[in-house]
Amino acid sequence: MQTRNKILDDISQLMTNAMGVAQGARDEAETAMKSMIDRWLADRDFVTREEFDAVRAMAQKAREENEALKARLDALEAGKKG
Repeated sequence: MQTRNKILDDISQLMTNAMGVAQGARDEAETAMKSMIDRWLADRDFVTREEFDAVRAMAQKAREENEALKARLDALEAGKKG
């Protein structure tokens, strides 16, 4: 009976060690994947959210100025015709 308990203890210890190794491998693979994705993204010319928002604000301002200038031009042209 003592031998059987020893075998079960050994199997239990082996499974515990295997789970630890599997968890370590998973963590290592996750870290490697994150590094790979970070490198891939860094190689692309993606802009940050802040840069995107700044350009969007400039485009909105330019659009509003364009509309104001168009309205002034339309008013001037209407004044010449009348």
